[in-house]
Amino acid sequence: MKLYGLKNCDSCKKALKALQSAGQSVEFIDLRATPVAAEQLQKWLDEHGDAVLVNRKSTTWRGLDEQARQQPVLALLGANPTLIKRPVIESGDNSFVGWTAGVQTALGLA
Repeated sequence: MKLYGLKNCDSCKKALKALQSAGQSVEFIDLRATPVAAEQLQKWLDEHGDAVLVNRKSTTWRGLDEQARQQPVLALLGANPTLIKRPVIESGDNSFVGWTAGVQTALGLA
């Protein structure tokens, strides 16, 4: 299992702790330190859509000007990995975005 997030993100910390407590082996990938490949970003976009994957409530989003926001989503996420809604969890062939009750249930934690 892989968890993509930021080391200082509360949701990512909660998810990592819960998964490890449940006995899962989790590889943590920091989005700032290890940029996500364009192919991986495209896979997430295809699966979840930009409405789910792009965190439009983040300070990064609010700091972008209108021209930057009009870039193709793939380029925008590649240049600004903190815009990716966190955490993104990959388990087998499935991926999950966020740390909601639905995600926790899908991962067998609720």
